Amino acid sequence: MAKSETVRNAEKLMESAMRGNDASHDSAHVFRVRNIALSLAVEEGLSSSPYSMEIVELAALLHDIGFKDELSGIGNFEYFPEFGVVQDADRLDAIGAIGIARCFTFGGSRKRVLHDPAIKPRLDVSKEEYMKKEEQTTVNHFHEKLLKLKDLMKTKAGQRRAEKRHKFMEDFLKEFYEEWDGRA
Repeated sequence: MAKSETVRNAEKLMESAMRGNDASHDSAHVFRVRNIALSLAVEEGLSSSPYSMEIVELAALLHDIGFKDELSGIGNFEYFPEFGVVQDADRLDAIGAIGIARCFTFGGSRKRVLHDPAIKPRLDVSKEEYMKKEEQTTVNHFHEKLLKLKDLMKTKAGQRRAEKRHKFMEDFLKEFYEEWDGRA
């Protein structure tokens, strides 16, 4: 199926807006979210409506350039399953192998310490406190956010995919800590 002019314009707008971002939040991230969202939409039965699929595609393409609050601010996703699919897709791109790569890319771009056992993860903080990020490590981000995403999935398809990606991160962290401590 050919892309609509609206989708092509959204791609151009997004690529322009994302230019210069580090690789953890660049246009490749948005294209992955779009692809995940479209496949989740098919699994969730939204493909019977071309309008739903275009809504999913446009919402995914624009999710990181000023529309994230609007998408997450919709109270009941059952009325707008397209937005639940996009939110799950964005969360899925934050976990698993890609999520691990993105996490370390982001931490490196902010010159964060890789890991410091003396700096404990902040597990119960408000969004405002979380965003301050003083004296945090890249590895703590797994505990503060990434390992929580599996339980926030809105769709059955997103939940299924999140299980595998979550397990991959748990296995990675187990190996990381063993290597850090010299036990592996």
